[in-house]
Amino acid sequence: MIFPPPTTTTLRQSEPTFPMKLKPSLMITLAVLAGLTACQRSHTTPSLPPTKVTVARPQQMTLTNWDAYPGHIEAVEAVEVRARVTGYLDSIHFVDGTEVKAGDLLFVIDPTPYQAELDRAMAMRRQAETHLELTRNDLARAEKLRGTTAISEEELDMRAKAVHEAEDALKGSRAAEEAAKLNLNYTRITAAVGGQISRRLVTPGNLVQANGTPMLATLVTVAPIYCYFDVQEEAFLQYRLCFQAGPSDKSSLSMPCELNLANEEGFPHRGRVDYVDNQVNPKTGTIRLRAVFANEDRALVPGMFATVRVPAGPPVQALMVPDTAVMADQNYKFVYVVSPEGTADVRPIKIGRAHGPLRAVLEGLTPQDRLVINGLVMVRRGAKLEAKEEGAPAVETRAPATGSAQTPRHAGA
Repeated sequence: MIFPPPTTTTLRQSEPTFPMKLKPSLMITLAVLAGLTACQRSHTTPSLPPTKVTVARPQQMTLTNWDAYPGHIEAVEAVEVRARVTGYLDSIHFVDGTEVKAGDLLFVIDPTPYQAELDRAMAMRRQAETHLELTRNDLARAEKLRGTTAISEEELDMRAKAVHEAEDALKGSRAAEEAAKLNLNYTRITAAVGGQISRRLVTPGNLVQANGTPMLATLVTVAPIYCYFDVQEEAFLQYRLCFQAGPSDKSSLSMPCELNLANEEGFPHRGRVDYVDNQVNPKTGTIRLRAVFANEDRALVPGMFATVRVPAGPPVQALMVPDTAVMADQNYKFVYVVSPEGTADVRPIKIGRAHGPLRAVLEGLTPQDRLVINGLVMVRRGAKLEAKEEGAPAVETRAPATGSAQTPRHAGA
């Protein structure tokens, strides 16, 4: 039996020895990756340059901490101008909205009927005087005849009683005359206090009643002026401890205060607390205080709402830093300082109140620390820093009014 010769396979030099043939696109991708890997192995990463920052040193300052409250401005005296006699309004003697002085003439009610009533009362008074004089003469003649049979005791007694009756009638006539004079004077309505008057609420020719309806105008004093505000009980106890008026008067306070309106910068109005309410409101836990302001420029108008602030205590010493340099991580407050090696160091701090653009630091810093105030976005713990010194911005020790210059308190009104 003849077998066929064995089959032999010859490998060509140009064919690959892979078990399967790769696609050209995959081969190109592998070649690119191999080239990038070789470049990364041969590349040396350069060191990062120092971060440029601006630094400043904390400033030691004497500051006053303030507590701010919403307040309501009210007039010291407010008067509703009403008629005290009935009659037709005759004339008006003021310009709407102007300031008047106490005693200035405001309205005139037709005085004709009241002048006539006064004339009648005066005539009745003169008639009573004449009658009293006649009865006294009769009594004097009767007393001369006493002891004779020309006049009886009964007649003498009647003449004496007539004198007493005439005296009482004269007193009544004089009282009626005074009442008539008062009614005539009431036809001229004058300003009870000096202040600013409202517009006229009744025009001439209208009938006004003696019971005070309708109201003719309103009059309020404008200088000085009051501002009422409510403070928490614990805050009041602190104020009383620091600003008690005297050892014998523990209920009153002698403390300064400042006020601003909605459109004002800072607290330009200066005043003093002059009244403390006699009880704490049990529903809100607050007590009402009153401050008085001179209001010479008439900027404060009764009925306005304002912000009033009072010192939380005596002036204190504190380290001040820019508020923008204080970083926060939830309740954790910290700043970046430049270490002696020139790197960024994290310093935990305890902050106090804000005073304009600055913030008080109670713990964690010293006046010798170099605090990073600009360039904080690129700063990390341990990073090399290129620090540039810059003086800290000035601060007003009376705490400028920027809203954060004091601790706002919102007591129940």
